[in-house]
Amino acid sequence: MLRNNSIQVKHKLIIESFIVFLILLAPFLYKFHTYLPDQPDEVLTVLGFTIDSHGFYDVETYVWFLLSKFIPFYLILIWFLTCKHWWYHILLIPLTMYAFQLFELYYSADEFVDTKNLLWLLPICMVIIPLVYFIRIRLYDRFVHGIDLGVIEQELDLMKEKEALEKEREILNIRKERYLKSRSKSERILFEKND
Repeated sequence: MLRNNSIQVKHKLIIESFIVFLILLAPFLYKFHTYLPDQPDEVLTVLGFTIDSHGFYDVETYVWFLLSKFIPFYLILIWFLTCKHWWYHILLIPLTMYAFQLFELYYSADEFVDTKNLLWLLPICMVIIPLVYFIRIRLYDRFVHGIDLGVIEQELDLMKEKEALEKEREILNIRKERYLKSRSKSERILFEKND
């Protein structure tokens, strides 16, 4: 048991150290573009990957623009994956915004970038915002007003059971009256004395 717990602590420490490293790396990555060629027709080849200007003036401008989208994307992604607050779903909105901007940067044939991503974000916002608001209402009702929906549901179930029992009692009383009407007078008196 203790050894298993020790292994979990080591794994957690390694993961958290890696996350801290990624966060510390962000400002250095952001300035990486200053070391790239700034000539209009130059192409950069790194580890077999060719990076050209993709319609920008030069490779430096393209990488600067790419990193200005990628770095906030991965920092918000880290925040989303490690956040323990109830509102962390709202981080999906800027996360998807940067993801669409990166997608548009690579796959758009337009001369202009960052122009159409608002229309792509609208359906995502229409899902995420009500979800977060619903979570907020449930938490607010529970912790501020002291309303627990589970307790309310249990009370409603008890009321339904009570109503069902009362209906059943009424049906039994009606059957009892019919039975008594069908018997002779002496049997009714005897039955009422025993009841």
